[in-house]
Amino acid sequence: MAKHRTVFLFDVDNTLLDNDRVTADLMKHLDGKVGHDCRKHYWDIFESLRNELGYADYLGALQRYRVGNPHDPNVLAVSYYLLNYPFANRIFPNSLDVIERCKEWGTVVILSDGDVVFQPRKVERSGLMEAVDNNVLIYIHKEHELEAVERRYPADHYVMVDDKLRILSAMKKAWGKRLTTVFPRQGHYAKDPKILAENPAADITIERIGDLLEYDLQALLEAGESS
Repeated sequence: MAKHRTVFLFDVDNTLLDNDRVTADLMKHLDGKVGHDCRKHYWDIFESLRNELGYADYLGALQRYRVGNPHDPNVLAVSYYLLNYPFANRIFPNSLDVIERCKEWGTVVILSDGDVVFQPRKVERSGLMEAVDNNVLIYIHKEHELEAVERRYPADHYVMVDDKLRILSAMKKAWGKRLTTVFPRQGHYAKDPKILAENPAADITIERIGDLLEYDLQALLEAGESS
């Protein structure tokens, strides 16, 4: 692959897209379709599966829920709801503007964690896949796949935008001054006091993704190289 000068890597959930609202909508839908107790049972399965796999698997949790509730006619309705959710309505304000600005400076890539069905569906239906010219990478643990990222998108410098300080810290440790970490304080992970206390600050911290429009390329590069 031809080497790029700068590659911009963007997480999806709670970075470009308000996944907390997606989850809240799903919980509300489950309450209406299967009732509070069954919704709680589904969510317990979801959390157990996330601890087991290391990423959110909404459809996998639904399949496990069905094992214990094989005759529940609402399972398919919930599946349709998930697959056809209007993700484009949950894009954070100015997310697409930020992507377009970064495309003026280099290659923009979605770098996300997740399953191999629901997460790609989310990226596609939200319009993010088209916005980044189909440059999409989805791994189980993206911070462990940096060599694969480099092979696919070799670059002199990377900029990673993610709401999870843990991932930004791991990537910074691996790539050092070749990486600028950008931390948008959006979503529940970004505001968790325990996570904030356990990880070093990012090179750049912003309150919302749209604030990245206030930076130019030189400022982004210098922030990474000076840390």
